[in-house]
Amino acid sequence: MLEKTNIEDRLKHQRNKRVSEATLLKEVQEIFLKNNEERETIQARMAEEPQEQETNEFDIDLLKSEAIFHVSEIKKTCVTYRLRFLDSHRFKGEIPEEAISKIRTLEKKHGITLRGLKIMAPAKLLKLENADDPLLFAPMGNDYYYLIHKWGNDLHPLRKWLMWPYKNFENLIFCIFILSVLFTALTPMQAFTKGEVTQTEYLLMFLFMFKAVAGIVLFYGFAKGKNFNNAIWDSKYYNA
Repeated sequence: MLEKTNIEDRLKHQRNKRVSEATLLKEVQEIFLKNNEERETIQARMAEEPQEQETNEFDIDLLKSEAIFHVSEIKKTCVTYRLRFLDSHRFKGEIPEEAISKIRTLEKKHGITLRGLKIMAPAKLLKLENADDPLLFAPMGNDYYYLIHKWGNDLHPLRKWLMWPYKNFENLIFCIFILSVLFTALTPMQAFTKGEVTQTEYLLMFLFMFKAVAGIVLFYGFAKGKNFNNAIWDSKYYNA
């Protein structure tokens, strides 16, 4: 009877013919050390403040068209959802290992060192100076950016509408107007007059409500140093 072939033993035999176990362990250790050094170098580069606007020379034939975005599209998204688009060194969260791996893969594939990386994220995830899901971009030049990686949870489905009043001044005034109408409709007018309630009294109550709501909004805005979405999307200041 012939003995059955153990494929694992055959595989080990082929490996041992090529290299000893001690040499193999040394080779693997060197590979791991090199990988760790590359990852640490990338993390250190992302934590550095860039001295000037940098671009990266990608091989256009190796790029995915669905990952290329113009700054106008990035700005519109930031304004709509009240996000910031800033240099990667301002990100105070932890860059996931998957993002580092994608950077290494891109660098090896294109033969470049990625610099000037930027992150799109809510302000609470960024280190802002006094004056829910990040996206990592690399500048390509001519106001184009290449999306490298996205991580974290998706934004709240109502965030777009919750941030709509802060998009610009016209939206804010419209919301104040609607709130004033609502508060006026809910106000028990009979408590303020003995006779029949007239349209004039409703108008006066509306003007009072409008002034009150506008005053509260303006006080909160000035006190907190808030600004409209289209003014802060690329600002490094938390009270810009």
